[in-house]
Amino acid sequence: MSTTDQEMILTQEQGANMRSGGASKEVEAEFGVGLKEGTLVLTNKRLIFVCTDERGEDLPVGFFGDHLLLYSEVEDLDKIPTQPPNAFIPLEGASAMGHKGGLGRPSLEVRWKDNGGSHDLIFTETLTGRRKRNLDAWAPIIGKLQNGAQKLTPQPNFPPTDSLDGRVAHVLADMQEKGVFEIEEDVESEYNVDLDPDDVQAACDRLSSQHLLIRSPDPSGDVYYRRVSPLGDEGAP
Repeated sequence: MSTTDQEMILTQEQGANMRSGGASKEVEAEFGVGLKEGTLVLTNKRLIFVCTDERGEDLPVGFFGDHLLLYSEVEDLDKIPTQPPNAFIPLEGASAMGHKGGLGRPSLEVRWKDNGGSHDLIFTETLTGRRKRNLDAWAPIIGKLQNGAQKLTPQPNFPPTDSLDGRVAHVLADMQEKGVFEIEEDVESEYNVDLDPDDVQAACDRLSSQHLLIRSPDPSGDVYYRRVSPLGDEGAP
């Protein structure tokens, strides 16, 4: 099976906002739009917006307090509930436009048609800070996926989840950068185990040395890890 036959997660944007791009009451009725916050997933075949089974995380916002970031953990495409307000947009026939934001935040506008008519949705990013690519940069990637110009790297074989290395790789399947303590917390929560941070650090470093994770040191001295993406460096949020 080639990389174009198998659907795979390429990148994700957690805490994205979804709203209608026009005054279409049909779109608002179909997807429950107003304004929804969740996780936007790009695969080699679809855009998927997930706002079910959400988690909340308080993020500091300047001197004015916290912002509650809402997002969904997406590790397995088959486990995403298919009913609204989750949205599934086939890349074939869709039109994607990136907006850098100006005074607002970067966003991605997607237009497409199906048996239900014409649709227009805008996805706006919430996260800032450590970023190599904003959400508007998804538009040219989508264009290259549509015309076959986007190169995809087959995903390597990760260790089985009966090992710590495999479990670390699994909780990083959402393609997000995470620090050691966040990875430790995710593994402990998902597998009901107690871990030593040093063991988690060692597992991350082993996976990094095998080119299964990308290690990103921060000027603060912290180190972050994320799984390799089929997009290569373009898969970095």
